[in-house]
Amino acid sequence: MNLKTLKKAVGQNSIWLVLLAMCAVLTLSTRTFLTAQNFMNILTTESIIGIIAVGVMWCILSKGIDLSPGSVVALTSCISASLAQQYAYGASRLFPNLPDLPVIAAVLAALAAGTLIGVINGLLIAYTRIPAFIATLGTQLIARALAQLYTNAYPIPELKPEFKSIAQYNLFGAIPMVVVLFILFAAASGYMLTQTRFGSSIYAIGGNDQAARVAGINVEKNLIKVYTWCAFCAATGGILLAARSGAGNSSVGLNYELDAIAAATVGGTSHTGGVCRISGVIAGILILGVLKNGMMLLKISPYLQQVFKGMIIIAAVVFDMRKNAKKN
Repeated sequence: MNLKTLKKAVGQNSIWLVLLAMCAVLTLSTRTFLTAQNFMNILTTESIIGIIAVGVMWCILSKGIDLSPGSVVALTSCISASLAQQYAYGASRLFPNLPDLPVIAAVLAALAAGTLIGVINGLLIAYTRIPAFIATLGTQLIARALAQLYTNAYPIPELKPEFKSIAQYNLFGAIPMVVVLFILFAAASGYMLTQTRFGSSIYAIGGNDQAARVAGINVEKNLIKVYTWCAFCAATGGILLAARSGAGNSSVGLNYELDAIAAATVGGTSHTGGVCRISGVIAGILILGVLKNGMMLLKISPYLQQVFKGMIIIAAVVFDMRKNAKKN
């Protein structure tokens, strides 16, 4: 490997070097960081945000944004929980006499409701030309309100054991299912990004949507797919959150979309569109998880944690802008 190739490889994977440096500092700072149990705790805690992040990254790649995932998490958490209650006494304000349904029906109903929000987002952005920020801000408010109306803002407890096992089951007795599902969603996003026509189309749309049209790419159809996939990821996160906590709640998911956007941004997904690497997004998720975990172990104030997180996000965006300016 010559020097030029090595320099390129280091440049492409610099985010992983940052992660390794953080781990090294925290290993020297606290005895409890470098343990298998702690690393599994980080992965388990960040898996739901990670699933949302590998959906949100597509929106950013297409030079858009999605602010609705946190509310979709709340809505799908409530829907799946209300249909998976152990005694089927119905927790929904709108549908007080919900029948006793199999767990798969609860999961499919929640996925359908969450995905529908994504389809609406895609249609609004693609065909009305409303800025993605405005369109998804509107659906964010609507989805959160629907979750509160659906439950009258009451939590939904007493969920079936088989529903809770979706997130609480440990594969091989050691790997939580939420981690397994995060890996599967990251792998699916990575495959679509690098091995499918859909992925190359989104790169082209994010780089220059007019040039993409000239090249024969159906921009509107692909944007609908992007926001549908993002909502599907968020809906999955909502189901997992309800299963993991053992209850549905209309107040969950607050700022989840911001954490997911932060992870994608730190991982090198450019807000100017057309630049994204799945490995970078995974590193971004882990960096924010390690940062949160490390500061908790060091007993740093939660308020100060938000300051550090904000500084990292700003630094990532500044770095991205400077890099793009040099290319131009």
